[in-house]
Amino acid sequence: MTDSNELGREGNTSRREFLKNTGRIAAASAVMAGISPRIYAGSNNTIKIALIGCGGRGTGAASQALSVKNGPTKLVAMADVFEDRLSNSFKNLMKGQAEKKDVPEDRKFLGFDGYKKAMDCLDPGDVAIFATPPAFRWVHFTYAIQKGLNVFMEKPVTVDGPTTRRMLELSKEADKKNLKVGVGLMVRHCKGRQQLLERIKSGEIGDIIAMRGYRMGGGACTTGPKPSGMSELLYQIRRFHSFLWASGGMYSDFYIHQIDELSWMKGAWPVEAQALGGRHYRGNNVDQNFDTYAIEYTYPDGIKLFYDGRAMSGCKEAFCSFVHGTKGSGVVSTSSHYPGKVRTYKGHNMTNDNLIWRFPQPEPSPYQLEWDDLIDAIRNNTPYNEAARGAEASLVSTMGRMAAHTGQVITFEEALNCEHEFAPDVDKFTMDSLAPLRSDSEGKYPVPQPGILKNREYKEFA
Repeated sequence: MTDSNELGREGNTSRREFLKNTGRIAAASAVMAGISPRIYAGSNNTIKIALIGCGGRGTGAASQALSVKNGPTKLVAMADVFEDRLSNSFKNLMKGQAEKKDVPEDRKFLGFDGYKKAMDCLDPGDVAIFATPPAFRWVHFTYAIQKGLNVFMEKPVTVDGPTTRRMLELSKEADKKNLKVGVGLMVRHCKGRQQLLERIKSGEIGDIIAMRGYRMGGGACTTGPKPSGMSELLYQIRRFHSFLWASGGMYSDFYIHQIDELSWMKGAWPVEAQALGGRHYRGNNVDQNFDTYAIEYTYPDGIKLFYDGRAMSGCKEAFCSFVHGTKGSGVVSTSSHYPGKVRTYKGHNMTNDNLIWRFPQPEPSPYQLEWDDLIDAIRNNTPYNEAARGAEASLVSTMGRMAAHTGQVITFEEALNCEHEFAPDVDKFTMDSLAPLRSDSEGKYPVPQPGILKNREYKEFA
């Protein structure tokens, strides 16, 4: 395998080349079908699971992995850098279906090398769950490919241009081994949204002319000064939503779903973004996020997606997304990711009088459906690799975030080819490592400076 530290670091990659390469994935998977290291076809073949990253989302993903109906699964190993998170996750998972968990103390691993030890407990063809901060995705994915393991990784899967290019290359390596890879953009597995997409394609609301998305809620992803007795590195990982190197910040973690679902409805990725953003009521918070974001994405045909994000208590809240066409409109999200309660309307006044169609309730959970689909692909050895698409969605999130943080119009190519890698040594971390981000003498961290820093989102302190 190509050295992962060198993947994607040579030359520039155009958007056309990027998308052309990702388009080859399905064909490559089909060619490689039949050489999977292990096929689970019989009802008695148990797929073993290792959970790497034991926070709330990782615990939820493990629970869903153990709830599939198309054959037995069993959790056999867990890893995290925080003992309390591993312990709490284990306790929560043991509350039900205890027969599906076999994680003795010697298969609970702490530390930055725990991901290797957890994956070493699996056989080729088993599944590793990656739910750590996104900065570690490419590191863990590299090892899973070496081990011949299938993967479920939470979104976002990249946080900057260099890691996006690296993830694309790793996706190709996974295809060469016929590995199955799921990415936690679960809305694409939602039955209601799938039917909505077909209705849009059939012309029910006409040609798309605009799209809107909103995620506006109370204060979030903030953090106060580092507590005493905790290393800088572990503090930043513990509060990873507050630091761009670890997560892409609030923008990437919160907004990627709706940006992805609307681009899915459009059938394209945007080619550029311009944005506004600002920091307002900061108090003693030292994170790198803005409180507000307003983004205008432009698609290849000129159609716009307008996205508004806000994390301020006491303001109007909204969590929804919409598609507008020449004949009507559609609701993609109603008040959260699930239930979507998708609907279509005549015209743009979304009233009951204008209702064309709504998906019946209750609807199945896409969080479970994405696992059903992944395990089904493993057992039936069908092509299944969402890594490249996850990287594209992550890059489009980076593009909008970078536009807000620099005050510039940022194209797909500029985001992809930006050389500012937030944490280039993340694969070398130990408990004694220095954090990628340093604070100043007052305990504050570098923040975006739109119009001053035009080519990078922040400048590290010396």
